[in-house]
Amino acid sequence: MKKKILKIIGVVMLVFIGILIAAPFLLEAKIGDILKNNINNNVNATFDFSEAKLSLVKSFPNAKVELKNITLINKEPFEGDTLFASERVDLTVGIGDLFRGDGQAIGIKNLVIDGAKIHVIVNEDENANYEIANEDGNEELESSEGFTLNLQSYEITNSEVIYDDKVAKVYLVVSEIAHSGSGDLSVAMSELDTKTEALVTFELDSTNYLSENKVKLDALIGIDLKEDKYTFLKNKAMVNQLPLVFDGFVKVNEDNQEVDINFKTPSSDFSNFLALIPEAYSKNIESVKTTGECKVEGEFKGLVDEEHIPKFKIDVKSDNASFKYPDLPKTVQNIYLDLQMTNITGIPEDTYIDIKKASFIIDKDKFNLTAKITELFGNTRVNVHLDGALNLANLSKAYPISPDMDLSGILNADISSAFDMASIEHNRYENTNTTGKLNLNDFQYNSSDFRNPVHIRTAALTFNPETVTLNEMQGSTGQTDFNAQGTIDNLLGFIFNDEKVEGNFNLASRTFAVNDFMNEEEVNSEGIPNTEEQLKIPSFLDCTIKANAGTVIYDNLSLQDVKGNLRIVDEKAILSNMTSSLFNGSIGFNGEVSTKNEVPTFAMKLGMDQLGIGESFKSLELFKFLAPVASALQGKLNSDLELSGSLNNDFTPNLKTISGKVLAELLSTQINADQAKVLSALGNKLNFIELDKLDLKGLKTALSFEDGTVKVKPFTIKYEDISIKVDGSHTFDRQLNYVATFDVPAKYLGTEVNSLIAKIDEKELENLTIPVAANIAGNYASPEVTTDLTSGVKNLTTKLIDIQKQKLINKGKDKAGALLGDILTANTTDKDSTAVSQQEQTNDAVKDVLGGILSGTKQTQDSVVQDKDTSSTAKKDPVKDAAKSILGGLLGGKKKRDTSKTENDSIN
Repeated sequence: MKKKILKIIGVVMLVFIGILIAAPFLLEAKIGDILKNNINNNVNATFDFSEAKLSLVKSFPNAKVELKNITLINKEPFEGDTLFASERVDLTVGIGDLFRGDGQAIGIKNLVIDGAKIHVIVNEDENANYEIANEDGNEELESSEGFTLNLQSYEITNSEVIYDDKVAKVYLVVSEIAHSGSGDLSVAMSELDTKTEALVTFELDSTNYLSENKVKLDALIGIDLKEDKYTFLKNKAMVNQLPLVFDGFVKVNEDNQEVDINFKTPSSDFSNFLALIPEAYSKNIESVKTTGECKVEGEFKGLVDEEHIPKFKIDVKSDNASFKYPDLPKTVQNIYLDLQMTNITGIPEDTYIDIKKASFIIDKDKFNLTAKITELFGNTRVNVHLDGALNLANLSKAYPISPDMDLSGILNADISSAFDMASIEHNRYENTNTTGKLNLNDFQYNSSDFRNPVHIRTAALTFNPETVTLNEMQGSTGQTDFNAQGTIDNLLGFIFNDEKVEGNFNLASRTFAVNDFMNEEEVNSEGIPNTEEQLKIPSFLDCTIKANAGTVIYDNLSLQDVKGNLRIVDEKAILSNMTSSLFNGSIGFNGEVSTKNEVPTFAMKLGMDQLGIGESFKSLELFKFLAPVASALQGKLNSDLELSGSLNNDFTPNLKTISGKVLAELLSTQINADQAKVLSALGNKLNFIELDKLDLKGLKTALSFEDGTVKVKPFTIKYEDISIKVDGSHTFDRQLNYVATFDVPAKYLGTEVNSLIAKIDEKELENLTIPVAANIAGNYASPEVTTDLTSGVKNLTTKLIDIQKQKLINKGKDKAGALLGDILTANTTDKDSTAVSQQEQTNDAVKDVLGGILSGTKQTQDSVVQDKDTSSTAKKDPVKDAAKSILGGLLGGKKKRDTSKTENDSIN
């Protein structure tokens, strides 16, 4: 019997374990369907999750449901917006609840939410994305199906809530939320023990009141579910490092909420004031020595509905207090503070802040402030006055400011201002009233943001009702000195309404070094410059600067007498009517630089007059790439240059991106061919020309450049009576692709040629030119020059044959044959020879002669024409002799043209 009982028990246990193992696979689908159907049938949104898992063993005697990647996506009018998302949600329910029939709710005992993000939006039309409940929802279904909260505990971790109200202009972010609560919420009366930590950011009407301020709250809350009343029983909070204790209640009614909460600091020590300052600025206040008192206390009491907020009063008071950081020599003392923030009507617009007194002394310097701010949530009105003198060097001796911020100088201020935000927003500055003065003397600022310390010897500002006048500002940094005057038109709009600073300034400088305002490149551990940060033109500036500088130093350039206008607007620096002296000439330029996009860009137009060629092309990096051969020139030029492209982080042009065009005129030049290898190579190849004697005066040429290639528009220069046509291109990496065609007059080729021309007695031959093409390839450091004889051969051959043909036509075929026999041959040619064979013979002869001349080899034997009826004595080919006579002195043997004859034979 005993064995039978044990056996029965064993079977039951096996069945039970089998159920625990098998049930999750059978019930997961049911739970998933219940969740999706119950939520989606009752909201105007789409609820979904990627996976639902059920575990009965680990959480026995309860069941654990784990949902992953949960989303709740809005429909119109917030189509596609995510109202809620979470990486994981765990629900703990009773196992028995899983087997309830249709229509019976499942009770949730425990809830864990991890990695949740809630984004609440109220748009300009006052539509809220959290108003997703279906108006025709089945209330009976909601109460009898799905899930009910029978919570014993819950936890929310690593989560964030964003509330963005476009109508109320409220922006609230509660991030890094770690919240937990425990208590029996299944009964009508209970206590919930909660612990919360989070970072809070709060912005109202574009004014930031909290920025990731740390908040900690431990609260024991009495819950009355019948009355919907929540009472704070035992509570303490920490805002930044300020401790608070509070009590009271919140009661939820059908149309409103009742609030009655009191809070205060548990002690009156002045360290409470330091605790109000964000931790990043107050540093470690535990070691600060303080004297005097600081009390913070307040209350919220009243109704909350669509039109009202609770009436409240918050007081912060300090009387003759002081504090001193242990590692600093100075004490901040005689601290008085009387601040009150109040609303006595419950209407948001009636909130005001009254700073009756705020003052302190550091060493012998005293600072005072009074202010009253009314209609805080409406048309905010401000009336403020500040005055005092402050030695800025004492700040770092009394307060732990960043070591990167090294300040000194004397600040004196006496300023009053009264304005309302509506006038500022609509630029009605005549309704504002700001008066006073601010002076700064012997100010020095040293920071890693600047290459050199900034020293302002004196600066004086006068505050007027509508403008601020900069009477003077004299200072220096590095090599740069500056003196500025001007006006600012909307300082209040910039400070309070996020508007641009508008102004007009005059800037004068004896020496202005651009590099003084550029950060030095930081180098990482591998020796590579860090290029993540780049100079940005401020987006908040809209000002015009009239500049006048004796010397402007940029990189290795020194521009003299620089004048012009600079407009800074929309993250652009626009230059207009700029003039300067450079390289013994003058330049004028207009253009702009923009940092609005991720990669900065520029576009410039420059006009250059009487600029020194050699200095320009040696000093200007861009010119070296545009015309590298110009480094061998000395003289003057006029030029118009247009270019655009992107900039590197150091604001030098990125040569791979620039494009543009140049029009240049050479005024007077001298050539030193030895300074350019390409000219030396060309001179060595062509012996009939001396490149140093080229006259380039008056030469006009144009070029364009894009994608790293410079294309030169064909131009012609003269070397005495020799025309030289240049055409081609080169790349920024100095690869050459040029053709120079030399048209050489035949009469420059010696006495034999001139004698031949006289015998033929044709004036056309006197103007005969021989084209010689020089192909220039390779690169600028190692150029390759080759000659092309094709056009020369064709031109010379054609001329000789055409002249013979014309003579045959004019004088008759028989007489022409005899004449040709006397001049060109020693024997009578075959009368049946065709003109085609004669031209081929002449063409071949000319090619042979030119080939021998350019290759430097001497023809050892001429072609021999034999008559089968005569002796075998060899005769010279007169066609080849004629061609050799014409071309022999052109290229070969370093032979120059004969200058000993009359001017008809040569020209000096």
